[in-house]
Amino acid sequence: MREKRQSGNGLAALLAALPIGLILFFLVLPTLIVIPMSVGTSPYIEFPPHGLTFKWYQQYFGDPDWMAATWFSLRIAVATTFSATIIGTLSAVALVRGRVPGKEFLQALTLAPLIVPHIVIAVALYLFFAPLGLVGNFYGFVIAHSMLAVPYVVITVSAALQRFDANLELAALNCGATRIQAFIHVVLPNIWPGVAAGAVFAFLASFDEATVAFFISGIEGKTITRKMFEDIDFNLTPVIAAVSAILTLVSLVLMSTIKIASRQSDRGRQE
Repeated sequence: MREKRQSGNGLAALLAALPIGLILFFLVLPTLIVIPMSVGTSPYIEFPPHGLTFKWYQQYFGDPDWMAATWFSLRIAVATTFSATIIGTLSAVALVRGRVPGKEFLQALTLAPLIVPHIVIAVALYLFFAPLGLVGNFYGFVIAHSMLAVPYVVITVSAALQRFDANLELAALNCGATRIQAFIHVVLPNIWPGVAAGAVFAFLASFDEATVAFFISGIEGKTITRKMFEDIDFNLTPVIAAVSAILTLVSLVLMSTIKIASRQSDRGRQE
């Protein structure tokens, strides 16, 4: 009787997981199709590809325009990661642990970039940045992307702070440590997986951002996403698929790294 119940529960779990698996496969399918299209021999994008070649990757790495856009995006993403991680971490500490007047309003304002359509933000930033000469400017991109990336850091760090035992911080304060010392030596080592995850999300939010970049890019200051938009309109070749595959690979590597580091941290705490 017990074996029948277990087999019935297993069948029910399989039937419940099947539609979820199909939905996930449908969501991942476009990304999977891009990879074979990036190694096809045809001079235009096609699926399934006929033949196998890596010349489109060679064209990407050998094209000075693509490389300039890539390095520009990397510089912006790295600067955004530092600024958004610092701002987001401090904001999360203030919102979770502090007694800030109007905390609910400030929290909603901090998370607003996740709710407001990016096209609205892009138009507003362009109208604000244009008179200041920040369109197509490195610093303008860092400011804009930091605004978009901070909410991700706030969410991940806030979750880590809520799981952290506040009594450890109080013990450090009772032992004579200042709040800054307690945060650096006690709080930060315990919430670093959340901070690191927020930093990864901030990097990806900047490097993969397209809508705002399309509006505030200039002739020289052009991100890789803006370059992709232009080539889709005027020069649609499998190089676009190659760039898309590289962006996907970078995202997967970063997310896998932070996941592995988080698991190792949890194992170290348990031991």
